[in-house]
Amino acid sequence: MSTPTTVPRTPGRLVLAATPIGNTEDASAHLRRLLAEADVVAAEDTRRLRSLAARLGVEIGGRVLSFHEHNEVERSAEVLAVVAGGGTVVVVTDAGMPAVSDPGFRVVGAAVAAGLPVTAAPGPSAVLTALALSGLPTDRFCFEGFPPRKPGERARALELLSDERRTMVFFEAPHRLDDTLAAMADAFGADRPAAVCRELTKTYEEIVRGPLAELAAWASADQVRGEIVVVVGGAVKAVELSTADLVAEVLSRADGGERLKDAVAEVAMAAGVPKRDLYAAALAAKPPRLAAPPS
Repeated sequence: MSTPTTVPRTPGRLVLAATPIGNTEDASAHLRRLLAEADVVAAEDTRRLRSLAARLGVEIGGRVLSFHEHNEVERSAEVLAVVAGGGTVVVVTDAGMPAVSDPGFRVVGAAVAAGLPVTAAPGPSAVLTALALSGLPTDRFCFEGFPPRKPGERARALELLSDERRTMVFFEAPHRLDDTLAAMADAFGADRPAAVCRELTKTYEEIVRGPLAELAAWASADQVRGEIVVVVGGAVKAVELSTADLVAEVLSRADGGERLKDAVAEVAMAAGVPKRDLYAAALAAKPPRLAAPPS
């Protein structure tokens, strides 16, 4: 009598699925299919999930599991057991991309540590939407989440960011917006450009742009409501370097093995000067040993 062959189970997958941040029409076909076909849908708020599914005209096919910041650690083992057994688990939050200032980060870390497949169904993001609409530089940015609630902790946290040169993106509750903008004006300077993005993709979407001090006064005078994202321009270098200083930095980097064009591009971007002018100055100042060989 032959011994039966045991076929090993193929792991399923954990999927982080983005949900609309306001406009239901932003839901992807991929999200709809996942909600209908997944074995488990782990939701930050199960009532909101069912409301979204109803608006989308989708019948959730699998088990719905409550999965939020207060139970993510204990529920992760249950979620990953489903994945390890070959099932598909979809993680959704109330709005936007899971794991970005929302539940999801811990279960992804646990899945990676266990060697289980993790993927995403990308979609709406309040961070990227606000950044794109702010009118501020988008080539380099950082996301700082919610500032601390206590005034002293908030002031210290913002002071640490006062020299940050990248555009900064924050979340904030409407009832703390005026105090936070005032604290930002103190830490970053009253004239630092910023934008308050409210109710993104919704009927009453509003983008208010201006210096931090003006935005703080506006928020203090009006009762601002809704979901808020604050985008703040990065710090401008206090001491402007001379062309000679910039050229010296470029040549030093080129001497260290970096391509001249790459060094020029990075130094010019950091200093806020035209690449073409800096490249011409660097070529003119190059010692013979750095000069390109004749063709």
